[in-house]
Amino acid sequence: MAVISASLVKELRERTSLGMMECKKALVEADGNLERAIENLRKSSGMKAAKKSGRVAADGVVRVAVNGSQGTLVEVNSETDFVARDDNFSAFANEVIAKAADAESTDIKALMSNELEDARSALVQKIGENITVRRIAKVNAPVVGTYVHSNEKIGVLIGLIGGTADLAKDIAMHVAAVNPMVVNPDDVDPVVIEKEKEIFVAQAANSGKPPEIIEKMVGGRIRKFLAEISLIEQPFVKNPEQTVGQLAEAANAKIIAMVRLEVGEGIEKEEVDFAEEVMAQARGS
Repeated sequence: MAVISASLVKELRERTSLGMMECKKALVEADGNLERAIENLRKSSGMKAAKKSGRVAADGVVRVAVNGSQGTLVEVNSETDFVARDDNFSAFANEVIAKAADAESTDIKALMSNELEDARSALVQKIGENITVRRIAKVNAPVVGTYVHSNEKIGVLIGLIGGTADLAKDIAMHVAAVNPMVVNPDDVDPVVIEKEKEIFVAQAANSGKPPEIIEKMVGGRIRKFLAEISLIEQPFVKNPEQTVGQLAEAANAKIIAMVRLEVGEGIEKEEVDFAEEVMAQARGS
């Protein structure tokens, strides 16, 4: 049986807003697997989707560029926000996006050959932190719009057929704020739908309603779920009376591509409890 640490219980509480004992019990039943514990809690308690993990290992910035019908987005990482705001780091990030925009591929290894890698190594020596180019993304479309949030932690590319760059920028701003999973409901992975359906069935079964009513309840929840995560079905942030799809349609435009990068997403940083670390060292001495 896995050892359930206090920090793991704390993270589950933060992500679910449930009580400590309930979280600990769920982790024990899931043998310490955080994501499985969340899934089981959703099934048993009717809890909605949990918050995303906030344990981010990387800091840094995103940079964006548009060359005609091609948009390019890069994520350049540092270890701390202090370095991410350094002029030397910013100049390196600008050099990265300039070269990435000229390149046809998103191959980081190819991009970092020769002088760019030399510049990165020199910056690491000067600053004393590890610097990496983590991701490159491109969108090719007749109309390309971009948005980078003021803190440079979130960047978005939107590709349209029809419409204008200003429209694409407005949609990109919406994507930065709301973070849809896909452009259209049909784009959702069937595996994701099946997992949500399984959770909704478990939730509805606890209601004691007959199977035919449960089936209707689950169908309605799946439709709502798909609408919530699909860009074209979401209420537009600047005008919630209109969906993003309706906004595009009114301008005779179709959204064909969406890329959103957020600095450090998907990377976990080990959080050290320094008091516990000192105690552990004291016990071992």
